[in-house]
Amino acid sequence: MERLKTLRNFAIVALIALAIALAPGGGKGLNFVLWLLTAAFFISIGFLGFRLYMEYRFTLESLTTEQRAVLYGSIGLAFWDFAAAPRLWPLGGAGIAVWIALLVAASAGVYWVWRKSREYG
Repeated sequence: MERLKTLRNFAIVALIALAIALAPGGGKGLNFVLWLLTAAFFISIGFLGFRLYMEYRFTLESLTTEQRAVLYGSIGLAFWDFAAAPRLWPLGGAGIAVWIALLVAASAGVYWVWRKSREYG
Protein backbone atom coordinates (compact mmCIF):
# COMPACT_ATOMS: atom_id res chain seq x y z
CA MET A 1 0.00 0.00 0.00
CA GLU A 2 2.87 2.38 0.80
CA ARG A 3 4.36 1.79 -2.66
CA LEU A 4 1.15 2.91 -4.33
CA LYS A 5 1.14 6.11 -2.31
CA THR A 6 4.77 6.79 -3.25
CA LEU A 7 4.04 6.03 -6.90
CA ARG A 8 1.02 8.36 -6.84
CA ASN A 9 3.08 11.18 -5.33
CA PHE A 10 5.82 10.67 -7.91
CA ALA A 11 3.24 10.75 -10.71
CA ILE A 12 1.79 14.01 -9.37
CA VAL A 13 5.22 15.65 -9.33
CA ALA A 14 5.98 14.31 -12.83
CA LEU A 15 2.69 15.67 -14.19
CA ILE A 16 3.33 19.09 -12.69
CA ALA A 17 6.84 19.12 -14.19
CA LEU A 18 5.43 18.05 -17.56
CA ALA A 19 2.78 20.77 -17.44
CA ILE A 20 5.40 23.43 -16.69
CA ALA A 21 7.75 22.17 -19.39
CA LEU A 22 5.09 21.93 -22.12
CA ALA A 23 3.22 25.14 -21.31
CA PRO A 24 3.81 28.14 -23.56
CA GLY A 25 6.87 29.88 -22.18
CA GLY A 26 7.54 26.73 -20.21
CA GLY A 27 11.29 27.16 -20.36
CA LYS A 28 11.04 30.46 -18.52
CA GLY A 29 8.50 29.01 -16.10
CA LEU A 30 10.72 26.03 -15.44
CA ASN A 31 13.71 28.29 -14.84
CA PHE A 32 11.65 30.28 -12.36
CA VAL A 33 10.52 27.14 -10.52
CA LEU A 34 14.12 25.89 -10.38
CA TRP A 35 15.24 29.28 -9.06
CA LEU A 36 12.57 29.11 -6.36
CA LEU A 37 13.66 25.61 -5.35
CA THR A 38 17.32 26.67 -5.26
CA ALA A 39 16.50 29.73 -3.16
CA ALA A 40 14.39 27.64 -0.77
CA PHE A 41 17.24 25.12 -0.46
CA PHE A 42 19.82 27.76 0.43
CA ILE A 43 17.45 29.55 2.80
CA SER A 44 16.84 26.26 4.58
CA ILE A 45 20.61 25.67 4.85
CA GLY A 46 20.99 29.13 6.36
CA PHE A 47 18.19 28.46 8.81
CA LEU A 48 19.78 25.14 9.75
CA GLY A 49 23.10 26.90 10.33
CA PHE A 50 21.38 29.45 12.57
CA ARG A 51 19.62 26.72 14.55
CA LEU A 52 22.85 24.75 14.98
CA TYR A 53 24.69 27.89 16.08
CA MET A 54 22.04 28.68 18.67
CA GLU A 55 21.97 25.08 19.93
CA TYR A 56 25.75 24.70 20.17
CA ARG A 57 26.71 28.26 21.05
CA PHE A 58 28.40 27.25 24.32
CA THR A 59 30.41 24.56 22.56
CA LEU A 60 31.50 26.99 19.86
CA GLU A 61 32.52 29.58 22.43
CA SER A 62 34.53 26.97 24.33
CA LEU A 63 36.74 26.39 21.27
CA THR A 64 40.10 28.11 21.17
CA THR A 65 40.47 31.18 18.96
CA GLU A 66 42.51 29.15 16.48
CA GLN A 67 39.87 26.44 16.29
CA ARG A 68 37.06 28.95 15.78
CA ALA A 69 39.05 30.71 13.06
CA VAL A 70 39.65 27.43 11.22
CA LEU A 71 36.00 26.38 11.64
CA TYR A 72 34.52 29.65 10.41
CA GLY A 73 37.13 29.90 7.65
CA SER A 74 36.29 26.37 6.49
CA ILE A 75 32.58 27.14 6.44
CA GLY A 76 33.27 30.33 4.50
CA LEU A 77 35.50 28.45 2.06
CA ALA A 78 32.75 25.88 1.47
CA PHE A 79 30.21 28.65 0.74
CA TRP A 80 32.68 30.40 -1.54
CA ASP A 81 33.38 27.10 -3.30
CA PHE A 82 29.69 26.50 -4.01
CA ALA A 83 29.30 30.07 -5.22
CA ALA A 84 32.31 29.65 -7.55
CA ALA A 85 31.04 26.36 -9.02
CA PRO A 86 29.38 27.96 -12.09
CA ARG A 87 32.74 29.54 -12.98
CA LEU A 88 34.94 26.56 -12.15
CA TRP A 89 32.96 23.74 -13.79
CA PRO A 90 33.07 25.15 -17.36
CA LEU A 91 36.88 25.10 -17.16
CA GLY A 92 36.75 21.35 -17.58
CA GLY A 93 38.68 18.78 -15.58
CA ALA A 94 41.05 21.30 -14.00
CA GLY A 95 38.18 23.47 -12.77
CA ILE A 96 36.36 20.50 -11.31
CA ALA A 97 39.58 19.32 -9.66
CA VAL A 98 40.08 22.75 -8.09
CA TRP A 99 36.45 22.75 -6.94
CA ILE A 100 36.82 19.33 -5.32
CA ALA A 101 40.17 20.28 -3.76
CA LEU A 102 38.64 23.39 -2.17
CA LEU A 103 35.73 21.34 -0.85
CA VAL A 104 38.13 18.74 0.57
CA ALA A 105 40.17 21.52 2.23
CA ALA A 106 37.03 22.97 3.82
CA SER A 107 35.95 19.54 5.02
CA ALA A 108 39.42 18.83 6.39
CA GLY A 109 39.31 22.07 8.37
CA VAL A 110 35.98 21.16 9.95
CA TYR A 111 37.27 17.65 10.69
CA TRP A 112 40.45 19.07 12.27
CA VAL A 113 38.41 21.31 14.56
CA TRP A 114 36.17 18.41 15.53
CA ARG A 115 39.17 16.20 16.37
CA LYS A 116 40.96 18.96 18.32
CA SER A 117 37.82 19.77 20.30
CA ARG A 118 37.58 16.12 21.42
CA GLU A 119 41.18 15.91 22.68
CA TYR A 120 41.86 16.01 26.37
CA GLY A 121 44.67 18.18 27.68
